[in-house]
Amino acid sequence: MVCGEYLYGWRSDKLVVPLTASKVLSFGKTNKNKLLFGFSLTYLYLCNYNNESSMKYAIIAAGEGSRLAAEGIEDPKPLVRVGEERLIDRLIRIFMDNEAEQIVVICNDLTSLVARHLLRIQEDGLNGRSVPLFFLVKSTPSSMHSFYEISSHLTAGPFVLTTVDTIFKEQEFKDYVKTFRKCVAQDGLDGLMGVTDYIDDEKPLYVGTDEKMAVTGFFDTNNPPCQYISGGIYGLTPKAVETLNDCINRGEQRMRNFQRALIRDGLQLKAYPFSKVLDIDHASDITKAEAFLNT
Repeated sequence: MVCGEYLYGWRSDKLVVPLTASKVLSFGKTNKNKLLFGFSLTYLYLCNYNNESSMKYAIIAAGEGSRLAAEGIEDPKPLVRVGEERLIDRLIRIFMDNEAEQIVVICNDLTSLVARHLLRIQEDGLNGRSVPLFFLVKSTPSSMHSFYEISSHLTAGPFVLTTVDTIFKEQEFKDYVKTFRKCVAQDGLDGLMGVTDYIDDEKPLYVGTDEKMAVTGFFDTNNPPCQYISGGIYGLTPKAVETLNDCINRGEQRMRNFQRALIRDGLQLKAYPFSKVLDIDHASDITKAEAFLNT
């Protein structure tokens, strides 16, 4: 059992420095590399990453996966396989294929299996490729709180956030990231929200859009009528973290309330349509996802 809160930074140089939590160290930077750090109680992990890459990615993997477990799936959700690939590994691979500067993950502390898996990726890479991975082990009351716990690592520039069980076509995601970069750089957009008109969700979040695909609202019911629902793919800028902090301070819950707050705070959001986005909530969803990815 993993208990408490643990942070793990990417250790490309395998350097670990023990220190007490009360000590504060400062580090400079040389050439094109920055020094980052993470700590696990009394350990500081130093790490280098190339800051010329253009995008950070984040994964919320802190859910319990209780419905999958009740249906006989033994692996925790991030480690569930779709085809031959674990959910968490698939996202990390796709993010690396899209120029990941850093990948930030939060998983819960109900089992050590996910944390151990992520630690192996930190140390050994994934499929022979080093991964700039930083992860936090902590249970939270909602996905919005999970986002909040890792948000301090997402304040330097645009980032893409997903939940761990989000299934999409890789080429569509590549096109989405390219569009997000362009919209932020040229149009000053605050967010590009992945949406789909494919509805196979028990409680979808409906996304209102105008004729230019600007987001007009987020709704629990399809009233007013909406063409799209949220796909759980969020391209955001640090401005959104300010809204997130306000939501936490107000005691709000759930990612959908955070998204409503983005509109309330006047952030400029657009919707980007994916042909289909699936979530893995039930054992039958694994078969659906495999069939979808094979088409």
